[in-house]
Amino acid sequence: MTRATTYASAGVDIDAANRATEKIKELARATFNARTLSEIGSFGGMFDGAFPEMRAPVLVASADGVGTKLKVAFATGIHNTVGRDLVNHCVNDILVQGARPLFFLDYIATGKLSPETVTSIIEGITNGCRENGCVLLGGETAEMPGFYSDGEYDIAGFIVGVVDREKIIDGRTIAPGDAVLGLPSVGLHTNGYSLARKLFFEVAQCAPDAYLGMLNETVGEALLRPHVSYLRALEGLLDRGLIKGLAHITGGGLTENVPRILPEGTAVEIQKGSWPVPAIFEVMQQIGNIAGPEMFRVFNMGVGMVIVCAEARASEIVSHIESCGEACYEIGRITPGDKLVHFV
Repeated sequence: MTRATTYASAGVDIDAANRATEKIKELARATFNARTLSEIGSFGGMFDGAFPEMRAPVLVASADGVGTKLKVAFATGIHNTVGRDLVNHCVNDILVQGARPLFFLDYIATGKLSPETVTSIIEGITNGCRENGCVLLGGETAEMPGFYSDGEYDIAGFIVGVVDREKIIDGRTIAPGDAVLGLPSVGLHTNGYSLARKLFFEVAQCAPDAYLGMLNETVGEALLRPHVSYLRALEGLLDRGLIKGLAHITGGGLTENVPRILPEGTAVEIQKGSWPVPAIFEVMQQIGNIAGPEMFRVFNMGVGMVIVCAEARASEIVSHIESCGEACYEIGRITPGDKLVHFV
């Protein structure tokens, strides 16, 4: 071989990665606070771990991805919302135990690194972090030629939060007669996209920019609606002992997620029609002739977070959430049973 072989000739552009990193540093600094002890680009992110206001601080961690919702981002060329999806999903996952987010780390992997695309993704991540009072402490951008199709990437997020041990929400005190409240979703959030894409793009043969009157927007816009964070709505309730249990309604829908917080000897009765279901779910059910139980097992069906509380405290919780400008609906009741969800 007469020509010198370089990393770039193998498909990895270090200079492009450096350009992306400089922009990432600029975006991440907007999320820093007084507890942030390191810069983006360090081998490890450092965060002040002193919690003098807590008697027994407990760290709560979670990791997740956005799944095949990314395929919609690829098809539309819109990359500045999936990062916010990632943050909000992770925030909600630790929120159900009463934890507030401290810091977040991201992982972005792609075949050929595009600084513009990576910057758009990080823009969404930093927007989500700022909205949730969370520091973007670090991350990794991996360029792996031949591993991903052109223009495609994957993202994952890692979050750490904290809760005082005596204020952990774990569902242990849930009992028959308790009220079940629902905080509304704005659509699919980050789950059910393999089926949703099949329905819209294969069965109905819609293009991402196809406008559907029932949705009052394009298919792409409906499918890219950002995953909602419920931290703001619940913030003022976490320390008051009013909430017995919280369930983030992700993959598996109400059917699979609510039982995760139920103690033995209890079940849930959900009253269908007690909350507004976004039109996108009706459209998908019609396109695929999908049975009701399958819809509730795959999709959130308009409920993004479930709250369980004593019936006597339900109105107080609803009033607080509504005072924050958010909606909240009483959707069911805890009953004696076998940790199952029954729809009536």
